[in-house]
Amino acid sequence: MSPATGSHTVSSASVAASLVSPVVEPVVVAEIIRSGVVEGHHYGSVVATGRDGEVLWSVGGTDVPVFPRSCNKPIQALAMVRAGLDLPPDLLALACASHSGEPFHVEGVRRVLAAAGLDEAALRTPPDFPLDEDARTAVIAAGGERSPILMNCSGKHAAMLATCVANGWDTATYLDPQHPLQRAIAETFAELTGESVEPVAVDGCGAPLLSTSLAGLARAFARLATATEGPEHGVAEAIRSHPEMVSGSTRDERTLLEAVPGAIGKAGAESCYAVALPDGRAVALKCDDGAPRVRPVLMAEALRRLGVTDEEGVDGEAVRRTGLVELLGGGVPVGEIRATF
Repeated sequence: MSPATGSHTVSSASVAASLVSPVVEPVVVAEIIRSGVVEGHHYGSVVATGRDGEVLWSVGGTDVPVFPRSCNKPIQALAMVRAGLDLPPDLLALACASHSGEPFHVEGVRRVLAAAGLDEAALRTPPDFPLDEDARTAVIAAGGERSPILMNCSGKHAAMLATCVANGWDTATYLDPQHPLQRAIAETFAELTGESVEPVAVDGCGAPLLSTSLAGLARAFARLATATEGPEHGVAEAIRSHPEMVSGSTRDERTLLEAVPGAIGKAGAESCYAVALPDGRAVALKCDDGAPRVRPVLMAEALRRLGVTDEEGVDGEAVRRTGLVELLGGGVPVGEIRATF
């Protein structure tokens, strides 16, 4: 049994109990400003860690367990590579992805499955439409329906299945927390975060959802970003060389990674986000209400506060634009969401 997850099944009640203690006072991390008036707030937590993993500064509760959601995917991909997954960089990036469901994403998932001798029927992702608006419209216009391969986590699931095939593990039960694949992922996750994995839940895609603190998440991303060889370096380089595979053609995550040379990053549901720089500095954040609109605002401000936007080679204006969320009135901008830390 994995030392990361323990020898017992975690119930929903124990998950809830673990997450409500200790209590962290909510902290305002952004203001919603309309026509010069603050009409609301977002609460959350942000942490920046240094080259040696030390906390440089933090806002809110950054040392208590959270569910980083899809921010976990690069760490999950690392565990799969360690277990024998062998993919070219573009498909390894897709294994780390919450993809937009654009045609090249879907074709990539099919390539992963075909190389493993599997087809779409092996996927256990819930049926969905593409995240990308144009791709979704095209599917609907062509008479298409929701399908597992269009769901944004299908790249990760295809990679999980390919890892099972490489090891001779059962593919029908690959989402079971006690499956050899999931135990290997939990062990790697605990190693990189430096924290025990408690509690464990079920993610939106059906895979086990591992918890860590935001500080632990930042340190895990730094481990990937600073690697110069081995599987860690391979995962980081895949993300760097194919940011469009990790998110999509028009997503803010792609723009940010292209603006900050050598950075790796991953966004997740419930307004989670982690970015690490090649020198070991990293940021991890989460907004309490899960609003996706505030996530890029917080990251852009965190990188500015770290001084990243003024560094040589960084397109600081592009980073700033990823954090620009305008509020409209009558179809024209009348306000914005502004970070407060």
